[in-house]
Formats: sequence, C-alpha cells, structure tokens
Amino acid sequence: MRNLLPATEENVRRAAEILRRGGLVAFPTETVYGLGANALDPRAVARIYEVKGRPSFDPLIVHVASREDVHRLVESLPPEAEALMSEFWPGPLTLVLPKSDAVPPITTAGLPTVAVRMPSHPVALRLISLAGVPVAAPSANPFGYVSPTSARQVAETLGDRVDVILDAGRTSIGVESTIVALRGDDAFLLRPGGLPAEEVERVLGRPLKLPSESDVMAPGMLKRHYAPRTRVIIVNSWEEYYRLRAMYGRVLLLLPRPLHGVEGDVRFLSERGDMGEVAANLFGALYEADREGYEVIAVMPVPEVGLGRAIMNRLRKASAPR
Repeated sequence: MRNLLPATEENVRRAAEILRRGGLVAFPTETVYGLGANALDPRAVARIYEVKGRPSFDPLIVHVASREDVHRLVESLPPEAEALMSEFWPGPLTLVLPKSDAVPPITTAGLPTVAVRMPSHPVALRLISLAGVPVAAPSANPFGYVSPTSARQVAETLGDRVDVILDAGRTSIGVESTIVALRGDDAFLLRPGGLPAEEVERVLGRPLKLPSESDVMAPGMLKRHYAPRTRVIIVNSWEEYYRLRAMYGRVLLLLPRPLHGVEGDVRFLSERGDMGEVAANLFGALYEADREGYEVIAVMPVPEVGLGRAIMNRLRKASAPR
C-alpha cells in the first residue's frame, strides 16, 4: 500500500505536516498503534470517529510530547498528577483531568475532562513534537475490534482511509495504557493497562477506586471491546475446553505458557509464562486467529495481578456478548 511507510525521519516529518493540515496518521506507540489527528481541530477529530466507526460518546486520549504540553489542555494540574507524571511519563499511563477550553468537545465526547498521556515510543514522540500540536489517537482499528500491534494490521483493517501509516515494527507492550482519573481527593482506575495499577497505588499511597459500570468516563470502558470477529470464550477448566472441541469444528486454544499433552490447535503466548510477553502477544494472536478461520478462540485465564489484571480486562471485553 502506498500509504504504508517506514518510520524514517523524512516520513515522520511528512506525517507531521499531514497532522498540521488536518489529516490522519497511524503511528506506533509502546502500547498499540494509534490513529492520530490534531486534537484541537474538530474537523480532523471527526475524521477519527468516521474512519473507525466509533460512537461519538466514546472520548479520545490526547497524546503529548512533553509534560509542559499538558498545561495547555487542562484547567488545573493537581499535585498527585504531577507526581504520577514524574514517575511514569513517558509511558503507558493516561491521566483524566479537568479540561481547558482549548480542547474541543468532540475530542472529549462532551465530557468536562480530558484524557492525556505522553507515550514513550521514539517515533510517537518525534511525530508529536514535529507536528507542534497535541494528537488525539485511539487505537488504529475499526471500533470494537482487536487493537493493532503492527502497521500491517492497520493497513489491512483501515486501508487507504488513513493518509499515512508509519511502520516501526511491532509494539512492545501490546495492550493499551492504564487510565487513572483524579477527582478531588479520589483516584479511580478507569482501565487497567500496560502500567500495573499496583505501581500507581504505590505512588499515590492508597488504593485506586473503581467507577460505576454505567459511566463511560474514558476510552475502553464499554462492556464489549477489543473483540475479534471470532467468538472468544474464557475457559476455566480442561473439561470446558474439551466440551468446546466436541461442539465446534475448529477451536484455537491460547495458553499463557507451554503445557505438554494438550490436544488440538494450541498457541502459547509466552515461552516462559511471562505476563509482559502474554500482553504483548495477545492482540496479535486474536487477530491472526480471525484470519485463519477458527470458529472459537478458547483462552485460559491468568492471575489478576500486575499486567494480569489488564490481560483479563481485555479478555472479558473480547468475550462479552455481542
């Protein structure tokens, strides 16, 4: 595809100019590939919703290249936000804060808050810096589908509806950022992600609260999300797995680590059972299973500690009823 380009300095500069002109650029972050537009340009942001088929009530994350850029986007910056930014930025942490008037309502889905983060991927940082504007960027895939961890996946699902797709190889983390909202004296975990919630709680010195399930306060909070077309079923026992194999013709089993003697089509998400590798490989495995025509993807759960919490969050959303 002509819009799929290696992330060279020349191409990153070209992409930055496209962002300034109101275009769409797919680019790598350390988590997943994002579909970016100038966050302060309502018409450019509207193209994100159009291309993804994303509902207008689902807010976007605004990406910045420096901590100083945040002051333009928020009405106030509480000390706890400063502490979290100092500890975890650049990195997979998104903070939800009261927005300034500079951020158009379409970017925040009409909410009085804005979700901001500073990615750690060098291509993302260079692109945002050269563009000179904050970049609104959800994952670069059709709404509700598996988030892309490679530029090829973006090209195959969004095609030429994106002006430029910058290819810098596979992403390293593989699940989206952790989202934390700060409201007065309260801190809420809106989405577990690439930064373990325990690390955030360590800096805050207290547990994170959970929001009401009815509130869509940040990206990824809908009950069904990150889902392939193939049905995903979380199996909690070998009996459940072999029952699925008896019911369906083609079943793929995803396991967090190698196990000997398992019958059927099996893929291991990590050779060592490392949760970082499991997270990095999960979306890619779901995407490839879709391409290969399985009827069901069976997945064994992992312990909900550290990154395991984010992994199980994605699996529950991927397996939720349509």
